[in-house]
Amino acid sequence: MSHQAFAEIVADIAADLPDGHLAAWCNVLSNADAGNEAVEAALIDARPGYAIATHARRLVTAWRTEAFGLPGAALALALRTAALVHRQAVAHRAELVVSGPISAAVPVRLTSSVVIEVIRAARASLLVVSFAAYGVPEVVAELVAAASRGVQVDLVLESSAEDGGTLRGSSGASAAFRKLDSQATFWHWPARTRFSAGASRPAMHAKIVAADSATALVSSSNLTDRGLSDNLEVGVVLHDPEVVRRLVQHFATLMIPRIGPLRRLR
Repeated sequence: MSHQAFAEIVADIAADLPDGHLAAWCNVLSNADAGNEAVEAALIDARPGYAIATHARRLVTAWRTEAFGLPGAALALALRTAALVHRQAVAHRAELVVSGPISAAVPVRLTSSVVIEVIRAARASLLVVSFAAYGVPEVVAELVAAASRGVQVDLVLESSAEDGGTLRGSSGASAAFRKLDSQATFWHWPARTRFSAGASRPAMHAKIVAADSATALVSSSNLTDRGLSDNLEVGVVLHDPEVVRRLVQHFATLMIPRIGPLRRLR
């Protein structure tokens, strides 16, 4: 075994120990001078639980053979640090989100519930971007509730072909959110700022729901009844504030008056 292997054992155990066990173990280790059978027994007795004896044996054996002379207080600090790093990593981990068929072999979350969850999590701002939108009264109601509690709601939506967009029909996606006319800011991408080398017009095709630059759903699903439930759609929930901040900032830059291509609709 090497110091690298010892570090990996500490990290592995820290990731697996519940908070209560971690605190109890650190108390034991802080008062220990070296790894021995007495310390191993004390760890097991400190807070019993499933697989605790195996973890205690692994840690004490590695401490005795690979980090002999390391003070118990230092090992306790290493264990706490590894646990903190693990919990921060888990907090920033992306989650898989789907609509339509699901697989029992892969844990996923449903788009319909995640959209509502992200909207409800917003405390200061909400960025909602969609190509198409219709048939989602629950989403509209949640957005109205968010705006009513003081959340700044920005809706970036595709327009109809008649209004410079690419949606067929006489109305754009903003029609689904009429109840928010006086509570949200609507944005569109006018034809005059859609530059293309070909004959076809570029589309506003992104689908995003971002709350407070902290959490964001990025998905293939439009805000439609079929998109949130029946269609085969895939997305991810991002919990990394730095990544979400950059995503939100990208759209904020596109909204800069007379500089960005997006224009305020109403």
